[in-house]
Amino acid sequence: MSQILTLPNLLSLSRVGLAIIMAWNVYHSNWYVAVAILWTAIFTDILDGYLARKKNLTSAIGGLMDHGSDAFFVTFTIAALTHHEWAPVMLVCVIPAAFVQYMLDSKALAGQPLKASSLGKYNGISYFVFAGFPVMQLTLGITLIPFSWFVWIGWGLVVTSVISMVDRLVTLLSNKQRSAESNGAIDE
Repeated sequence: MSQILTLPNLLSLSRVGLAIIMAWNVYHSNWYVAVAILWTAIFTDILDGYLARKKNLTSAIGGLMDHGSDAFFVTFTIAALTHHEWAPVMLVCVIPAAFVQYMLDSKALAGQPLKASSLGKYNGISYFVFAGFPVMQLTLGITLIPFSWFVWIGWGLVVTSVISMVDRLVTLLSNKQRSAESNGAIDE
């Protein structure tokens, strides 16, 4: 139990609570509160990994909590953005599905470290940017990207997420086939 209740893991898990507060504030257009929560989430995301490495507290469960909390945070935030019609509902469905596949493919539940694909890693970063960009624009009073474009950018993330999921599935199946073939060759 002491391996689970480390400071880095507690920082990761704090994003689950922050996600609920963030979603409520985005839904109700409380942009200044939302931006403070966004930066707190970003800070805890940077700090948890730094502390885990610095204090030699990295673990498979810690990685799972970190990535799971990130997925939870961006999913809830993007769900609230759908209320303003700035994100496709499909993205709210695809992010958790991609995370579950990532977790299962990595065998994280069996204690294995998470293994991100390049596209999956970029998608994960893009989810945070996508979730935070409209909030930052509204807080700063600057429109760098027209709000009508966000839904299309969100659809782009749906497409890249599905491509990443298909790529992970194909890789998993080919690795299983290669493993079965090499085991068959050994048996003969």
